[in-house]
Amino acid sequence: MQNAFNDKIVWITGASSGIGEALAYAFSSAGAKLILSSRRAEELERVRKACANPDMVRVIRLDLLDIAGLADRTQQALAAFGRIDILVHNGGVSQRSLVAETSLGVQRQVMELDYFSYVALTQAVLPHFESRKAGHFVVVSSVMGKIGTPMRSAYAAAKHALHGFFDCLRAEVAAQHIKVTVLTPGYIRTNISQHVVTKNGTPLGKSSQNVDKGLAADKAASQILRAVAKGKFEAYIGKLGPEKMALIVNRWAPGFLFRMAPKLVPK
Repeated sequence: MQNAFNDKIVWITGASSGIGEALAYAFSSAGAKLILSSRRAEELERVRKACANPDMVRVIRLDLLDIAGLADRTQQALAAFGRIDILVHNGGVSQRSLVAETSLGVQRQVMELDYFSYVALTQAVLPHFESRKAGHFVVVSSVMGKIGTPMRSAYAAAKHALHGFFDCLRAEVAAQHIKVTVLTPGYIRTNISQHVVTKNGTPLGKSSQNVDKGLAADKAASQILRAVAKGKFEAYIGKLGPEKMALIVNRWAPGFLFRMAPKLVPK
């Protein structure tokens, strides 16, 4: 896998913590040159310094909700090393609240960040990939992009939308040798629960039992790099536990999962 990413230019969004931070370390150790983006410049600099090859890492502050600014940030990213080989879509937010109690503003906020920003950034980078007839979009979705359980309507809707969009894109650009890998992580041990938005947009601010028992972020990053190196269309990331089983059941016996879903309240 070392050779697969040696001297590749990898742009990672949401790189200041969690899966994005772990991916930065993993790609750097594999010989890649990195462009790290998120809203938090100081945290990005911390991650940069902790990478295996910090001199081969550039930091570009990026607010994914600033849709109008994504084209300019893309030009900055291209200027960093002269090209982009892999774009890792990783920024986003999760949500916990009942449909009946969740404001339309929260529904829109989650969709803007978790779906429309991915679309806009993809459209900004796509001409570069098309001009080179090469490139790889790596999309961090979720198991919730395949199933639906209580308290996650906005998050699941955005993740489901990602699968539809990127499956269509994959079909459109395959002849140009542009790859699309959609990742469906289960529970990964990060601080994501602290920042989950609730019914009125305020953060949940507490940990989740399921997340705390999830796969370590560095191990998730290793699984992701293997999936990307193999050029997989889609890959589950996580432990071989209930989340993986839910995907299998959803594929082969969706009615059973629908009947079980009311009991699957987040912990």
